[in-house]
Amino acid sequence: MFDTVLIANRGEIAVRVIRTLRQLGVRSVAVFSDADADARHVREADTAVRLGPAAASESYLSVERLLEAAARTGAQAVHPGYGFLAENAEFARACAAAGLVFIGPPADAIALMGDKIRAKETVRAAGVPVVPGSSGSGLTDAELAAAAREIGMPVLLKPSAGGGGKGMRLVRAESALAEEIAAARREARSSFGDDTLLVERWVDRPRHIEIQVLADGHGNVVHLGERECSLQRRHQKVIEEAPSVLLDPATRAAMGEAAVQAARSCGYAGAGTVEFIVPGGDPGSYFFMEMNTRLQVEHPVTELVTGLDLVEWQLRVAAGEELPFAQEDITLTGHAVEARICAEDPSRGFLPTGGTVLSLREPSGDGVRTDSGLSEGTDVGSAYDPMLSKVIAYGPDRATALRRLRAALADTVTLGVPTNAGFLRRLLAHPSVVAGDLDTGLVEREVAGLLPAGVPPEVYAAAAAVRQAALEPVASGGWVDPFSVPSGWRLGGTPAPVVHPLRVTGLEPAIHETLPTDRFRVEPDRVTVTVDGVTHTFHRAGTWLGRDGDSWNVTDHDAVTAALLGAAGAGGTHSLTAPMPGTVTVVKVAVGDEVTTGQSLLVVEAMKMEHVISAPHDGTVTELDVTPGATVAMDQVLAVVTPPEAPQAEASPTPAPAPQEES
Repeated sequence: MFDTVLIANRGEIAVRVIRTLRQLGVRSVAVFSDADADARHVREADTAVRLGPAAASESYLSVERLLEAAARTGAQAVHPGYGFLAENAEFARACAAAGLVFIGPPADAIALMGDKIRAKETVRAAGVPVVPGSSGSGLTDAELAAAAREIGMPVLLKPSAGGGGKGMRLVRAESALAEEIAAARREARSSFGDDTLLVERWVDRPRHIEIQVLADGHGNVVHLGERECSLQRRHQKVIEEAPSVLLDPATRAAMGEAAVQAARSCGYAGAGTVEFIVPGGDPGSYFFMEMNTRLQVEHPVTELVTGLDLVEWQLRVAAGEELPFAQEDITLTGHAVEARICAEDPSRGFLPTGGTVLSLREPSGDGVRTDSGLSEGTDVGSAYDPMLSKVIAYGPDRATALRRLRAALADTVTLGVPTNAGFLRRLLAHPSVVAGDLDTGLVEREVAGLLPAGVPPEVYAAAAAVRQAALEPVASGGWVDPFSVPSGWRLGGTPAPVVHPLRVTGLEPAIHETLPTDRFRVEPDRVTVTVDGVTHTFHRAGTWLGRDGDSWNVTDHDAVTAALLGAAGAGGTHSLTAPMPGTVTVVKVAVGDEVTTGQSLLVVEAMKMEHVISAPHDGTVTELDVTPGATVAMDQVLAVVTPPEAPQAEASPTPAPAPQEES
């Protein structure tokens, strides 16, 4: 076994790898950018090395700086985690050239399976069924469009070098092909440095099933069963489980053998995942999609049902050990489900969020595991992926695992950064999810019913109670000045109600009267209120309140200031604002341009996601406040589109001229 291992990654996966290294008695080396100087993985490692500025290209993606860090700390091996350089063949080769062991498959296997076009051709030759799609590499936009028309709509555009859903575009209409191909190329180039695309037939209501494989350097390959990953948004997984309720033993064995053959076809070694698309009505008709040549985000569910530590076996295989078990030794016991906690807002189309973690509570206990890179004080920005942590639950059966995970998500508190925890808790209670009737489009079809219907009244009551408690005078020498008590008392009349103008970020303001003092209790980290005979308890930190995985930032509403800002036109109906903190990557218009409703004007990228800013109505671009490369904050005004003035009738007996046709 190695003495020292450098982890070329950050966040929860770095913390996860450190945990296994510590159990094996191996010294861990963390690396960090300036944005992560005080991150949890930095504090938990045995030593840490600064790579550079926050930009990934100058830190986590810098091969030269990573190799320098390994040399300075005496590391013998490098664990790439997932994301960043985990599936970069040149990084694996650079490690080998520097005398370091890359804890992953051979560079040639990474290169082969990283090219989705070559990967499909290779596994097809090995007898593995593949999704019908384009053939050949380096297709032009016109060739991609022609292949899409030949396959038949709808089709899926995919980056050849990609993964994790980045750059994937579902296209249902031929008329949208040109714009979607251009957008997919931009995202692919930004995420992977390679804009090569392929096109595949889209399978309606598909299920996403993946097989975990493990191979050593002595020719042994086994599979560790499957994971169901059909619950997704924007082609990215949010809930994963093992095993899948879809597969019977015969189908499981057949898919497992296909995954083993795919691994053998590229000379694989280490832990990897073979992904299949499966028609929900015909599980026996499965198709190879791609192979991920790294550890997967959802690996904990496989660990819990097999009893194997996948990071440990990555290390042992990389150190030259032979697998001590055969396929018949692998058994799946119980059921495990994982939820990805992301800094995103489901009510705004799952757009990335950000902020500072003011209060953190992560669940644990019987059958519950949390893999996290968070700590109180962590700043969540737009430079990296929005996934913050994972909550995993295990039980003897699926119903128990689901119940434990819902309870664990209700106990999850991340105040200061809006997350999807509450949304995932409701998703796990959806009848189709409970029944195991899943497909990759379920989340987007059902999203409206999984969002809360406005702000519950007890949230405003709790926020008003916090304000009221802050107004209570402090006794001096046992005496309280009665005129300082916020009771609403007035001379010659009944007490006036004490009200607090409040506003939840992004919503209209609300006025709330303070409850009687016997109906609320305010503590440093929580507040309890009784509304309509029901008692509600919230976690609190600053202006934030949280309950059951949901959170609200309830601020004081200053009507005068709001009116002044409104009069100045800030954020008005003609203004286009940033839906998330990020970077402007494309500007398609200039001041003075005439635009039409729905026309794409700008593109903002954050946390590896693109968002197109479109014209809200016909009009003229009268302000443009950003350029490509500009960093923007959430709700920052980017541009203003002024509509044409309505035609006015002349004040004369002469009939008004007909309005000119608008362009």
